[in-house]
Parts: sequence; C-alpha cells; structure tokens
Amino acid sequence: MSADPDWQADLRRWGASKALRREQSLWAIRLYRFGRRVDRRPPGIVRTLATKLYWALFRVIETSTGISLPKEAEIGPGLKIWHFGGVFINPGVRIGANCTLRQGVTIGNRSDDGPVPVIGDNVEFGAYAQVLGGVRIGDNCRIGAMSVVLIDVPDGATAVGVPARIVGGAGQPPA
Repeated sequence: MSADPDWQADLRRWGASKALRREQSLWAIRLYRFGRRVDRRPPGIVRTLATKLYWALFRVIETSTGISLPKEAEIGPGLKIWHFGGVFINPGVRIGANCTLRQGVTIGNRSDDGPVPVIGDNVEFGAYAQVLGGVRIGDNCRIGAMSVVLIDVPDGATAVGVPARIVGGAGQPPA
C-alpha cells in the first residue's frame, strides 16, 4: 500500500517520524489509520485477516494507552493527542483536520444510539473536556479544560465551563 497522506500529516504535527517511538498516542493514531485503510480494501481473505489483526491490536493499544479511536470514526489528517490517556471517541464522531486533543477528552453521545458531535478543523481541546450529543463545534475553536459542551460552538469561539458557555471569539466579548 502507498503512504497514507493522513498519517503523514499526523506525523508532521509531531515534527519527526522518530516521535512514533516516544509518543504513545501515535500508536493509537497509527492503528486508527491502518483500520481505515483495511475498511477500504475489497472483500476477501486479506481484508478478513487484516480486520482480525486490527481488532486484536485495537484492544492492546486501547488498554495500554487509554486511547480509544475506533476506525468507524471519521478523523481528518493532522490529529495530535498530547498527554495520552483517557481519550474516548464515539465511532460515529466526525473530527476535522489538524485537531488537538489532550488527556481525558471524551467526544460522544449523551444516550445509547443518540446523535454525536461533528468537530470542525483546527479545534483545540483542553484536558478532560467533554463534547456530548448532536452538537457542532466550528472551525478554529477552543474547548477549555474540564468543559462539558452540550451546545453548538460557532467558528472561532472559545467554550468553557460546566455546562460550557461561549466566552470569546465569534463576535463574543471575552469573559
């Protein structure tokens, strides 16, 4: 298979391919990209075996790093996860390009089979931020540490608090 451009963008955000040896979060991201490539393969024995390998490695990496990036989620190129651990992404989530997650971030639904967030490009998530339900986070947003976002966040805005409120950007005055 040819080089995966999304994976190359992920590595560029770290500045060097050597980061794979020292950044455990890259293990989860690499496996996620592998799983996406497996799903694009035509049906057959290679895809079946690769899928089995993916799921075995998924459980090992999820358990060892505390990062759950299921291959069913749509994650744009350039994902960066700082301070690995406790990161959980719902399989239905869509995340744009060049987003940054920190430890403890959860992006998912509020109820079984409920709607999930759509995240724009260049979004920064603080440690332990949670974005739950069918909300949209616009491009170039910042989600504060320990915030619980249950509302849409417009492009360029900053959201903080429990529940989160808009405190700056997108025409809002800073708090």
